[in-house]
Amino acid sequence: MKILTFDIEEWFHILDYSNVRNVKDWSNYESRIEANMEVIFEILNSSNVSATFFVVGWIADKYPNIIKKISDLGFEVGSHTHYHQLSFELDRQSFSKDVEKSIYTLENITGKKVKSFRAPGFSITEKNKWAFEVLYELGIEKDSSVFPAKRAHGGLPNYKYTAPSLLEYNGVQLKEFPINTFNIFNHPIVFSGGGYFRILPYALINTMTKKSDYLMSYFHPRDFDYNQPLLAELSLPRQFKSYVGLKNCRRKLERWLSDFDFIDLNTANDKISWDDAPIAQL
Repeated sequence: MKILTFDIEEWFHILDYSNVRNVKDWSNYESRIEANMEVIFEILNSSNVSATFFVVGWIADKYPNIIKKISDLGFEVGSHTHYHQLSFELDRQSFSKDVEKSIYTLENITGKKVKSFRAPGFSITEKNKWAFEVLYELGIEKDSSVFPAKRAHGGLPNYKYTAPSLLEYNGVQLKEFPINTFNIFNHPIVFSGGGYFRILPYALINTMTKKSDYLMSYFHPRDFDYNQPLLAELSLPRQFKSYVGLKNCRRKLERWLSDFDFIDLNTANDKISWDDAPIAQL
């Protein structure tokens, strides 16, 4: 099972970049989202593949036409929060208000219930697992926020499953679609989205994909925009991860979609026998 998803945010929504923490500063940057979204629509059309879109509510507020087009094309629209902040830096009330605002905004545009969620940077960690309670309270049924390995923006390395599972925490239950990992010398690595996908050679991605029974991909509009400005304030390692491989990413993704069969999150959900799914108790 290979699932295709996109996180819809602006090119400057890089979580390591401190200047984007203040929403008021976002107007200082040029917008590239509309042109970059057309690239994604072209990829999906030429590949004849469906996908799920996790959308930042702020984007929906400013560009409702984009979200309406996503929905009108038959793709699911999920929440990626409203202001794209690291979840573990928010308290419970702030997180709840932010996600609730995104859901309200998206549902007003699409007329459809928002049932899926992904945290920016997969930023649900051991210290803010209460976020899963909040998601349940807000009507979220399917989550894809678990990064079952260590990473700068959080991660839940003790999460037992790198496959669809029922996540249970403090009496609530969600259908969890975690990011997949691949073990190399007993070390779990990620290869199926973002900078990981852009950095790694396609031959290696192809080999790891063939050996993976479950795969959760994730891409951003900026991943295909090799003309985007350089955010010079980023550290050199973060500049490398954020900008390497941009020029070839579209061609690499189109090849991947041609070589393997991908489905969207709703189709995956319908294929899973949830009564038999493993249960991860946090």
